Amino acid sequence: MSEAILGSLQARIRAAAAAKTPLVIRGAGTRDFYGQAIDGDVLDMAPYAGIVDYDPTELVVTARAGTRVAEIDAALQASGQMLGCEPPRFGAQATLGGLVATGLSGPRRPYAGAVRDIVLGVRLLDGKGDDLAFGGRVMKNVAGFDIARLMTGALGTLGVLTEVSLKCLPLPKAETTRVLECPVDVAIRMMNEWGGKSLPISATCHYAGHLAVRLSGSPPAVVAAATRIGGSAMAEGPQFWERIRDQSHPHFRAAIETGAPIWRLSVKATAPHRDLGGEKLIEWGGALRWLVAGPRTDSTEVRGWAKGNGGHATLFHAADKSAGAFHPLPEAVHQLHRRLKSTFDPAGILNRGRFYPDF
Repeated sequence: MSEAILGSLQARIRAAAAAKTPLVIRGAGTRDFYGQAIDGDVLDMAPYAGIVDYDPTELVVTARAGTRVAEIDAALQASGQMLGCEPPRFGAQATLGGLVATGLSGPRRPYAGAVRDIVLGVRLLDGKGDDLAFGGRVMKNVAGFDIARLMTGALGTLGVLTEVSLKCLPLPKAETTRVLECPVDVAIRMMNEWGGKSLPISATCHYAGHLAVRLSGSPPAVVAAATRIGGSAMAEGPQFWERIRDQSHPHFRAAIETGAPIWRLSVKATAPHRDLGGEKLIEWGGALRWLVAGPRTDSTEVRGWAKGNGGHATLFHAADKSAGAFHPLPEAVHQLHRRLKSTFDPAGILNRGRFYPDF
């Protein structure tokens, strides 16, 4: 059955390439908001689903692109394991293909690695419909690993992911969340100080004068760190971090419902706070800052501030993305992206324009 579905996908891609008809790759559609809006015939990946192989002793799981992330999570948790990057879902039907194609990581990312750090291998269909495989299912097999990483975060513009192998991690033995009251500048300073110490921190979040810190690890280490950090215990810590991960926290929810712009600012952790005319939520020890834009927010100022602090700004969620979803690339890098696109997708049919108008 799975090979018949794969054959059907190949035939669709080959026909689209011959007619130069753009294709929109979609699993559950939970991440359609990310990047520029695109048009084309939908290539439905949802039917190509299922866990292909999972060996807890090897800490590796392999699944087809249409597999729901919730299904993978359930299988891993039953064996006391997890995906270390804590990927966001944005919906109960979120699929593995969308997870890898967007390359977005959750609160645990600075402490356990990004999505591309756990991708061991991929199988994909390129823009000609050819079935290609890169990497492997075990951590010691790294043949073609760079190509597998290249596909992570490529938003489907280079190929249609069909199968992915991921590295897993053991679940922490103990976990707790502490909350401290402090202004934003103090929170940034403390998060950076903690980053230089051997503390079992697995997530941080500052919002509305409160700094939440999640501690994960062995029971003695977690207890000792909680005493050292201070503050008070958060009773609903797991639910809080799920809301941050999936952007159902009030900071995001109202903006998403109204279409207000949400900016994702990836900067150096030590970047000082600056009023950009909106409300901020800060994660990743200070390195990730979510700005819900206000009337005074200016896209040029936002991107200029991010660039000046060693990073970039993405218009993550907005009803109007005329300012461009992604930070403009230097010309040399832009041309490199275009060459990669032409190599993997010569007819330019796969998620055309998701990043920039010309690829």
